[in-house]
Amino acid sequence: MHIPRHPDRFVDRHIGPDTRDVVEMLQALGKGSLDALIDATVPAGIRLKRPLDLPTGLSEYGLLQDLQQIAAKNQVFRTYLGMGYSDTVTPAVIQRNILENPGWYTQYTPYQPEISQGRLEALLNYQTMVIDLTGLPVANASLLDEGTAAAEAMSLVHAVKGGDAKAFFVASDCHPQTIEVVRTRAEPLGWRVVVGDPDSFDFKTSVFGALVQYPSTDGRVRDLRAFIERVHRQGALAVVAADLLSLCLLTPPGELGADVAVGSSQRFGVPLGYGGPHAAYFACREEHVRHMPGRIIGVSQDAQGRPALRMALQTREQHIRREKATSNICTAQALLAIIAGMYAVYHGPRGLKAIAQHVHGLTSLLAAGLRKLGFKLRHQHFFDTLAVEAKADEIVAAAAARRINLRRIDARTVSISLDETCSREDVENVLAVFGTGAALDQLEPESALPQKLVRTSAYLTHPVFNTHHSETEMLRYMRLLESRDLSLTHSMIPLGSCTMKLNATAEMLPVTWPQFGRLHPFAPRSQAQGYTQIFDELSAMLREITGFEAVSLQPNAGAQGEYAGLLVIRRYHEARGQGHRNVCLIPQSAHGTNPASAAMAGFRIVVVKTDESGNIDLSDLEAKARANAKDLAALMVTYPSTHGVFEEGIQQVCGIVHQHGGQVYMDGANMNAQVGLCRPGDFGADVCHLNLHKTFCIPHGGGGPGMGPICVAKHLAPYLPGHPVVRVGGEEAIGPIAAAPWGSASILLISWAYIRLMGGDGLTQATKIAILNANYMAKRLGAHFPVLYVGKNGTVAHECILDLRKVKRDASVEVEDVAKRLMDYGFHAPTTSFPVIGTLMVEPTESEAKAELDRFCDSMIAIREEIREVEKGKQPRDRNVLKGAPHTAEVLTADSWDRPYSREHAAFPLPWVRTKKFWPAVGRLNAVLGDRQLICSCPPIEDYAA
Repeated sequence: MHIPRHPDRFVDRHIGPDTRDVVEMLQALGKGSLDALIDATVPAGIRLKRPLDLPTGLSEYGLLQDLQQIAAKNQVFRTYLGMGYSDTVTPAVIQRNILENPGWYTQYTPYQPEISQGRLEALLNYQTMVIDLTGLPVANASLLDEGTAAAEAMSLVHAVKGGDAKAFFVASDCHPQTIEVVRTRAEPLGWRVVVGDPDSFDFKTSVFGALVQYPSTDGRVRDLRAFIERVHRQGALAVVAADLLSLCLLTPPGELGADVAVGSSQRFGVPLGYGGPHAAYFACREEHVRHMPGRIIGVSQDAQGRPALRMALQTREQHIRREKATSNICTAQALLAIIAGMYAVYHGPRGLKAIAQHVHGLTSLLAAGLRKLGFKLRHQHFFDTLAVEAKADEIVAAAAARRINLRRIDARTVSISLDETCSREDVENVLAVFGTGAALDQLEPESALPQKLVRTSAYLTHPVFNTHHSETEMLRYMRLLESRDLSLTHSMIPLGSCTMKLNATAEMLPVTWPQFGRLHPFAPRSQAQGYTQIFDELSAMLREITGFEAVSLQPNAGAQGEYAGLLVIRRYHEARGQGHRNVCLIPQSAHGTNPASAAMAGFRIVVVKTDESGNIDLSDLEAKARANAKDLAALMVTYPSTHGVFEEGIQQVCGIVHQHGGQVYMDGANMNAQVGLCRPGDFGADVCHLNLHKTFCIPHGGGGPGMGPICVAKHLAPYLPGHPVVRVGGEEAIGPIAAAPWGSASILLISWAYIRLMGGDGLTQATKIAILNANYMAKRLGAHFPVLYVGKNGTVAHECILDLRKVKRDASVEVEDVAKRLMDYGFHAPTTSFPVIGTLMVEPTESEAKAELDRFCDSMIAIREEIREVEKGKQPRDRNVLKGAPHTAEVLTADSWDRPYSREHAAFPLPWVRTKKFWPAVGRLNAVLGDRQLICSCPPIEDYAA
């Protein structure tokens, strides 16, 4: 009897087109085989001549079996290390319905607000929570981590108050990783970080700002008002890094006089995850809002005058301001911010206060017990952390023997940080480490909060925080918001340069396993052997895929990967006595993060022209490299190009830069067209970052999380980022880029799982299909909207740019009109007006089947016919179906209808739309109003009723 092989191959689940689809698409392209298409697309000189040397792909069942064994190598001790990370309880209703729900985690950044109102409201809730708890009037929709937020605060303060001052004060009792991330950011900009005691700092050094921790890293709660007044007298601004839960009981930073407040919202229901991903918060005074980094959700109106939400003040962002941007941040931690905001919605102000009182009460009980045992506490006033004078090494060892982690501050001091998961039993177990004779029922704990710092102001008074406290109500609220947002659960999201591919369930499952989710990032490495195996194997696989020698997994966003790579290049030049090299060449087509990152790294940007075919102008590159040869540090190049083609001259580009003493930084945004076909380390790049949230399947989460590890050649390996708490990086490491040693460690599991499921052959096939899908769409749509750039053989890479400039001239139809009309067909628009104004950049990925590609193409072709109606004069230029889009159910069911097209055509323009209809929650947004009247907290409930 023949026993057939089990049919469950993950490659077949991940790749959308089946064999018939592939044949039909190749026939449409006039290609005899998939390999013939690839040969016509990828330059022969850079092709990888062998298969990728990676393990054979696993089945989903086999992967999860293996991963359970790896997870078992992690040991989850009771951990009281603190330092900005706390164990927490993720409410099950939030875990199941947001964190583990593809309707939330497969959404894209809400640049199309009409089909993003759910997560925009969830993020507005988050901003409101931050505003209320910090006592400051404006907040953004999250940043990458607390250390990054502190560094961004320093940049804001300098932009506002810099003047002649070149120093920034940082309190020595800030979290150590925060201090070092701030140092990393300051150094290339020529700013000096002065670390000292805020109580004794004399301000003889002129500073533009100061950062203090509240409570401090060792638990002290101090009244910051006098220090902040001294900062202000110097003409500087004050930044307070505050524990968000403590602000339920303590006077908020805004009331203490702070200008900026930053911190982490991790303990609001977001798993530790060995360091992330977590959402940092950032709040400031209103006059500084235009310097605030990251995204801001604001309230505006739609075309019918109803309240609607959008991302406000987008002209601040790096893709517009480029090297003049305050920050290179182009993403956030949206999914984690949403979870933290929902945690506040679910618990409400009374619940949050009770949790804070629970944590503080147990800490006070522990303090009483330690005093009874004869131990001295360093600080009289504290919230959740105690610094205990003791023989640190002995105590830490004794605790470890009981499967407890305590923090060693120095040889004579340990600290203990409690959290919401703690109980009286935990207090007893910790006391047992220090000795016996402190029975809890004999202790008389007292509050350790200074009376003058006890919070009296109200917070979270908006109805959204006082309504959804039963699971039934909470579930319905989250589902209501989810229903307003288009995600990959509805249709393809063909955003060019974004790679919105499948985020497979099997890849996602382990992220919330407690063996991975409950590890503190600073737990002893002996307790994280499972994670160590994941990091080692993922790094090895990425080295093979890219052709580089070494990898840093620390950068926790693509832009952070850019920044890290450039700092590594900078340090390499300095180590060779060529620290004067400060010129970075950047093609004019580059993504806005490139010049923003280069400016942050202290480089002077010189723009290189592109030719009429969209390629780097080699003669201009040669001229500018020669002119700047003495100072040339680097070239930043995206490959395949931002224009969606494999440039034939990429090896020549790298050669020119090397010839003149520079290094080549490759932006890995388009790596989905390279995997298995070519490797940047082979064709001349020295460093590249990888967007794991694109090529390697980490979901976009509605605007984060992401990961941007860097891969480097051998000569750059010694300079990979280090960390002050856990030894990572090269022998001559640059400072940390992120607060945690391995960035957002828990989501590295997703990329590891993707590669292990696909295997080398599967990954290569995925790349080929991504290129096939893009060329098929370019072929179908090119007859209606010209494809702007193609390679020498008439093909595109994994994406294509459709030129809509002619329809603007002929019919006054804007790219935005087409984007909004696509919503009526049930699709998210491709990338609009990037990298060329008046175009759409389409990237289908390998995960979409031919039927879905055809639905999108049919929609675009139908829209072209609607435009022709305008061109022919059959529809007015100012009141046609495109200008009226998107059409909401409310508009279409109104009693009156005075538009020159039918309701039927507006709602159901093609037959299949009826069964796949997605209804936009609001009409077209008024962008100008939302910026002119900035409101970035929840508006009164009456506004919604209106």
